[in-house]
Amino acid sequence: MDGVTPNHQVGEKAREGHPFVFVLDTNSTPLQPTTPARARKLLHQDRAVVARHTPFAIRLKDRTVGQSQVDGVELGIDPGAKHTGIAVFTTKDGERRGLYAVELTHRGCRIRDKLTARSAYRRGRRSRNLRYRAPRFSNRTRPKGWLAPSLRHRVDTTMSWTARLARWAPVRAVHVERVAFDVHTMSHGGPLEGTEYQHGTLHGTEARQYLLAKWERACAYCGATGVPLNIDHIQPRSRGGSDRVSNLCTACVPCNEKKSNREVEEFLKDSPHLLTQILAQAKTPLRDGAAVNTTRWALWHALDGAFPSVRAASGGRTKWNRQRTGLPKTHTLDALCVGELDTVTRTPVTVLAVAATGRGTYTRTCPDKYGFPRLRLPRQKQFFGYQTGDLARAVVPTGKWTGTHTGRVAVRASGKFNIKTAYGLIQSIRHKHFRLLQRADGYAYTTRLEGPTGTT
Repeated sequence: MDGVTPNHQVGEKAREGHPFVFVLDTNSTPLQPTTPARARKLLHQDRAVVARHTPFAIRLKDRTVGQSQVDGVELGIDPGAKHTGIAVFTTKDGERRGLYAVELTHRGCRIRDKLTARSAYRRGRRSRNLRYRAPRFSNRTRPKGWLAPSLRHRVDTTMSWTARLARWAPVRAVHVERVAFDVHTMSHGGPLEGTEYQHGTLHGTEARQYLLAKWERACAYCGATGVPLNIDHIQPRSRGGSDRVSNLCTACVPCNEKKSNREVEEFLKDSPHLLTQILAQAKTPLRDGAAVNTTRWALWHALDGAFPSVRAASGGRTKWNRQRTGLPKTHTLDALCVGELDTVTRTPVTVLAVAATGRGTYTRTCPDKYGFPRLRLPRQKQFFGYQTGDLARAVVPTGKWTGTHTGRVAVRASGKFNIKTAYGLIQSIRHKHFRLLQRADGYAYTTRLEGPTGTT
């Protein structure tokens, strides 16, 4: 939709409000979400109990779904490579009222880095003729629809949270943005026509000759000429850099060895002008766009099999809706604008930021930089009924940390736990002072105000 002038802003500016509270009946069947004031009143009258701390949900004691009016809610999903926005809203006569917003942060990059490190450890032990895992054939067949673990994680976490929200709210329909990125046009930096789509960056040349001509047969870092030049990755592969020719430059042997696997921003921190010149010639990596392209159909098929009504929309439609309603660019507000709508009358003032952290590790040792094991870890995760990541409240009667502290705990076999709160880390609190609020579920939760955060 770039270059297209959107319609004038429709309706009044959407008013902001506190996120709604999820409500369950006596049988844990989802009812219509309610306002925080109504939830406090139900809890004060002892008609409800807290069913979940984060996201906050209550369970009624005296009402079932058959005795309630349930209009239902809808979900909007804005999938991304690093973050996915999910919005819970109601629709009436083309007007959407945002009730709840979730920004899900994936850990696909961490999964990729861990798999790469594991492969390097195994390769190193084989080359040193140590005890190692036997290599497997490289021509193994993969099942149809196979995705790399880092990509499968994006689909699984998105599906996990849509299923969770469906357990807490009566979801009637799902709107998902099914966007496709033209990575060839993105790498070219402008529109392509006809046979230009068949010509890559190296059309009619070779990689080394192309780089020598691009960097004028000189070292990109010190400008030395007439010396042997190596091909260096501007962003190291060990730090997420790719083998694209736009991420390569020529470097003399001393500069190449001095830079090693450091990021170019760290290596040239004392030469900001040179850093700006190099980054201007290095194009933005395409891995985020490629990740969205690879997972969009897998996510669509998974949603279509889990919900009775799933509707797809383009990214251009989402942008048009957002500009018409006068909303800023965020993942959660994009999710609220997915699909057909006339106007948005309400948006949540805060967003639940959910970061995938995992549930721990199966390994009982931590390898050092050479791949040798160290730090023997215990074989059990729970101590005194708690495990690392549980949400708990500690009431300390005496001592240095006297008071009430709420946050995530880190357990120790000694019974002295640490708790990380919004105000800092509290150490060495006895387990008997803790009260469990919510079990660890593989995610870290924070709340922030709605608005641009500079992430993609």
